[in-house]
Amino acid sequence: MARTLREATFDTRAARLRLAPSRKPYWRSVEGGLQLGYRRGDRGGVWRARRYVETRYLETTLGVADDETDADGVKVLAYKHALAAARTWWQAEERRDLGAPEQRAGPYTVSDALDDYLAHYVSKGGKSENATRTATDVHVRPALGKIAIDKLTTRKIRDWHHGLASAARRLRTRAGEQQQLAEIDEDPEAVRARRATANRILTILKAALNHAFAERHASSDAAWRAAKPFRETDAPIVRFFTEDECRRLVNAAEPEFRRLVQGALLTGMRYGELGKLKVSDVNLDAGTASVRRGKGGKGRHVVLTDEARGLFRDLTARRPGSALVFAHDDGRPWGMSHQIRPMVESCRRAGIVPAAGFHVLRHTHGSALAMKGVPMQVIATQLGHADTRMTERHYAHLAPNYVADTIRANFPTLGLGTGNGVASLAEARAGQGARS
Repeated sequence: MARTLREATFDTRAARLRLAPSRKPYWRSVEGGLQLGYRRGDRGGVWRARRYVETRYLETTLGVADDETDADGVKVLAYKHALAAARTWWQAEERRDLGAPEQRAGPYTVSDALDDYLAHYVSKGGKSENATRTATDVHVRPALGKIAIDKLTTRKIRDWHHGLASAARRLRTRAGEQQQLAEIDEDPEAVRARRATANRILTILKAALNHAFAERHASSDAAWRAAKPFRETDAPIVRFFTEDECRRLVNAAEPEFRRLVQGALLTGMRYGELGKLKVSDVNLDAGTASVRRGKGGKGRHVVLTDEARGLFRDLTARRPGSALVFAHDDGRPWGMSHQIRPMVESCRRAGIVPAAGFHVLRHTHGSALAMKGVPMQVIATQLGHADTRMTERHYAHLAPNYVADTIRANFPTLGLGTGNGVASLAEARAGQGARS
């Protein structure tokens, strides 16, 4: 029989409130490699559990602690509830490791379908596990997770899908703080972007439900087959910098950030790719920079122009191969979100309004190639797109083409442009009055 554990720092609300807020949980051993954790934030605490497997810990969130609200044993957990939930999770994980069939209590829900799909997705080598998991945890489970998939209706899915498209955009918020939301923008491009996001999340949900149907957890797939995505959402208006804006931005950036901006403009590499690039990845003789693992999990060789070669020659000269090409002045690597504030500040000093995100530098590289008539397949290879579909969506409208060239060459000049001597109506009336 498992022993009952009482910890002085965990077992009462008063004891927990004496703990200092921390981004990392306080851990206490329970049994057999299982540990119960408590993390206190500014707005209350959260129960965690973890178990040691081979060389690392596997963690999970159990629920909200009863620091501010009385426990109900479901959403708000007292110490005894958290301990029981940790043991239940541990036993399920142990059974999974042994290959035993999963024990389910109650109907097969949307959350069950998401869990099974994510496990299947990872086993197949899916490269966007974190993004997919975040999308389901934030947008799908809260609204639909508890519904049995045989009780799921087209209307429920449609209402949820349309609700996503009309919801305010989530802003970056510090861990433990209440989620901040942006004001709802009714600009047509903002509406299109929200609908495109809602379509992507709907695609994840339908993939999970289709997997559940294939595994015979659902009697029919009619409910989600009838739920259709928004139309005409996949034509983004791609922002890119002009040559003058590029020069102003580079001149306005602080030196350590300026190097990163130059690298992005001259190569089209993503922020994360630049941050991981090592000196040994740069081959000046061949004129390439090797991305070891791109967004899709594949590597590629980025072609360096003469100007890019000059930049990388300066950045890699007399440096060891293991050194990062781009780093902070103190040697720290560029981490997640480190680029956001410097980019906003550089745009402000450069007079670029509204300020653009770092990814616009990548779009600028692709747009510059497209406007020079570079084939879409070449641009796709340079940017690391799996095929030309994404490239054409973003850049095909910028490429010189037969239709545009023919129209410009053959349409007559009517003398209606600026500076053609055509007077406005007000000017014409004023001239008549002067003559009379």
